[in-house]
Amino acid sequence: MSSTALRFIKLPENSRLSLRDQVCEIVSAAIMSDALAYDRPLPSCRQLADQLEVSRNTIFAAYNRLVDLEFLVSRDRSGYFVHPKMAELQTARGKAKADDRETQECPVNFKPNNLEPIIMPVDYRSYPYPFIYNQTDPDLFPVDGWRECSRQVLGRARMPAWASDAVESDSPQLLQQLRQRLLTTRGIYAEDNEILITLGAQNALFILGSIFAPQGNPVAMENPGYFGARNAFVQSGNTLIGVPIDQEGLIPSAIPEGCQLVFTTPSHQFPTMVTMSQSRREELIKTAVEKDLIIIEDDYDVAMNAFTQPPLSLRSLDTTGRVIYVGSLSKIVSKGLRMGFVVAHRDIIRQARIARGVMMRHPPTILQEILALFLRLGHYDAHVQRIGDRFSERWHAMNDAIDTHLGMMQRSRTEGSTSFWLTGPEGFDSSALAERLREKGVLIDKGQRYYIGNSDSRSFRLGFAYVPVSKFQSGVKLIADEVRKRL
Repeated sequence: MSSTALRFIKLPENSRLSLRDQVCEIVSAAIMSDALAYDRPLPSCRQLADQLEVSRNTIFAAYNRLVDLEFLVSRDRSGYFVHPKMAELQTARGKAKADDRETQECPVNFKPNNLEPIIMPVDYRSYPYPFIYNQTDPDLFPVDGWRECSRQVLGRARMPAWASDAVESDSPQLLQQLRQRLLTTRGIYAEDNEILITLGAQNALFILGSIFAPQGNPVAMENPGYFGARNAFVQSGNTLIGVPIDQEGLIPSAIPEGCQLVFTTPSHQFPTMVTMSQSRREELIKTAVEKDLIIIEDDYDVAMNAFTQPPLSLRSLDTTGRVIYVGSLSKIVSKGLRMGFVVAHRDIIRQARIARGVMMRHPPTILQEILALFLRLGHYDAHVQRIGDRFSERWHAMNDAIDTHLGMMQRSRTEGSTSFWLTGPEGFDSSALAERLREKGVLIDKGQRYYIGNSDSRSFRLGFAYVPVSKFQSGVKLIADEVRKRL
C-alpha cells in the first residue's frame, strides 16, 4: 500500500522546539486538520527524514511520541497510521462544523425564483411502496450489452473518435443511428445539421428556452404539465401562460395570442398520460401556422404505448419547420445516462448548438460513441421490446389494482404508460394524503406541483415502474383506505 504524501508540510522557521517536537507539531496539525488519509500509512522514517532534511532517528522518535499521545498507531510491517480515535474525533468535529454552517447566514439574499424543485426522497428504495414516477427497476438494464459496447469503444482503434475535443460537434455515428433507427419510427426525416445531442431532455428544454427568451414573447404550456419544462423556461428568462387540457390532450383553441412557443407532450401528456388524438394534432399544427407559433414536442414515454401503434409525431406532420422535436434516450436505456436530442430546422439547431457550447461544449463523446454502438448492434431494440413487455404486464396489474380499490377516484384515460393520474372531488387534498401515506411507507406524487401556481391539489400520480407487481394490490389498498378517510 502506498503511503500518504506529506509534501505540503515543512519545519517551522525560528522555532525554539527541538527537532523531534517540531516534527510532532507539524504531523499532529496535519492530523487535526483532517489532511491525512486514515487507511494509508504515513511516509517511512527515511522518506520523511529526506524531505525535512533531518535524521531518521529524529523522525522515529517523533512518530513514537505521537504513538504515545494516540495521534498515531504502529502496525507491524505496515508502518504508522492515523489512530482510529482521531478518525472518530474528526467525524465529531465535522458534524459540529456542519451544524455551524447550517446556522451561518448566506451573504447573498436571493429573491424567490418560482421554480418547482424535484422532490424525491433519496432513500425511496427503502420504502415498501414507492409509487413514484421516473424510476425503473435497475435489474432491467442490459448490463452485458452495455459492457461489450464500452469495451469496444475503449479500444485503441476507436480512441481517436472520442479522446480529443469534439469542438461542439456530435458523434457522426450516433447521429446516423438516431436517423436510421429512432426517428424513422416516428415518421421523421432529418439531416445531420438538423439534430443536436443534449444531456437529456431537460438540458434540451433549457437550451431552447435560452435561445427564444430574447424574443420576449411568453411560452404557452399544458396545465397541468411538466414542471421540469416550466423550470427550464422560467430559469432561461421566459414567462409562462397555462393552457388547459382534456381527454385528447392540449386544447389548441385555448392558446392565447402573442405567444411564441407552445410546449406539449402529445404521446403521453405529462402528468395525466392521455395521448393526443390525430385530429387534435392536426388542429395544433394548423393553429401554429395561424398564430405564428413554434411547437416544442416532447415525445415523452412514446415507447411505453403497449396497446396500439402510437400516432406519428407532430414533427412528421409539420411542413413549415414549426415543430421542434425533443427526444430522450436516458428514459429508455437508463435514467443515469442523461442523453437526449433535439430535431429542428437547421437555423434553430445552429443557435441551439452555440448556446450548448457556452454551457458545456458538448455531451461526452465517449458516451455518444458507446450509445451509437449500442444502437447499431441491436441492444437498444431488444431492450425496448423487453421493457415494453414488462411495462405492459405492470400496467395491467396496476390497472386491476386501481379498479379494485380506487374506483371512487376519477382516472384519466391512457393507452399504456408508466403511471396513472387520479383526481378526487372538490376540496380533496392530495398533499395531505401524500404526507399521511408516507408515514405508512407509501410514496405518491402530489398533483398540485404540476399546476402553474400550485392551483389545484385534487390529483395525485401513481408510478408503478419500481414497485414489485406482487405488492400492487396491497399498496393500492393502503392508498384507498386513506382516501376513504379523507372523502
